Amino acid sequence: MKLPSAYTLKDIAAIINCEFEGNANHIITGLNEIHMVEAGDIVFVDHPKYYDKALQSKATTILIDKKVACPAGKALLISKDPFRDYNKLVLHFQPISYSVKQISETATVGKTSILMPGVYLGNNVTIGENCVIHSNVVIYDNCHIGNNVIIHANTVIGADAFYYKKRVNYFDKMISCGRVIIEDDVEIGALCTIDKGVSGDTKIGAGTKIDNHVQIAHDTVIGKMCLIAAHVAVAGVVVIEDGVTLWGQAGVRSDVRIGKGAVLLAQSGLGEDIPEGKTYFGSPASEARGKMKEIAALKMLPDLIKKLTEE
Repeated sequence: MKLPSAYTLKDIAAIINCEFEGNANHIITGLNEIHMVEAGDIVFVDHPKYYDKALQSKATTILIDKKVACPAGKALLISKDPFRDYNKLVLHFQPISYSVKQISETATVGKTSILMPGVYLGNNVTIGENCVIHSNVVIYDNCHIGNNVIIHANTVIGADAFYYKKRVNYFDKMISCGRVIIEDDVEIGALCTIDKGVSGDTKIGAGTKIDNHVQIAHDTVIGKMCLIAAHVAVAGVVVIEDGVTLWGQAGVRSDVRIGKGAVLLAQSGLGEDIPEGKTYFGSPASEARGKMKEIAALKMLPDLIKKLTEE
């Protein structure tokens, strides 16, 4: 999330009423969670396990719950509750404002695009030319749809990220301030859900086709000309490069990369990166040919055990 203008460290500390370390005029230009940070951003960290990762990340301001040595060129915001104060900053710079109209007054739709009955468009949604948005599709605030896009009935674009902090008696929701960007010539099936980024963008690349009942989580980036079959579930912050195929009921863990032209076969559970051009299978998924040999060997195991016991 980019701030509307540059702010100083002192300005941000005043908003959340916290101490700071570093130059009071240190410049801050954005907010991001750890997977998406870049120079100018604030990132929060509230567990010692992740201190080093946050301090050594590209973020130049760290919202942290303990006084630690500040890396050169960076600044610290010292907070009793970084998660709470991160949410406070999100709401300060992007207040929640619900549109109660079926089509928000700030939504824009290309003249050659068609909206079927029951479509909902939130604030600042943009839809390009020659699109067909079928009945009861819901597109949340700030999402962008390119040209020649088809979205089938009852799909939801831009719902909040599934991201919570466990408190003693409840789960504290992280406020999502990202978007969904759908490029040209994409088709999305019925009853799909594509979540907005926590602080960045969830992206679907040009020419990609998505079947029915597919879940794409926050901040995932899907490349061009990918095929995703029914019942696939992709967790957050996954990178799927161009030309990838994910077959039915496959599941992908968060923060992995699937290389260009790779294939994940049906009902596989992926927990590691897939190199470019490789085919993976199984749960946990591994290179398909080797996995098939493992399965064949397992089928032989009962006969081998029987033979050994008879001897």
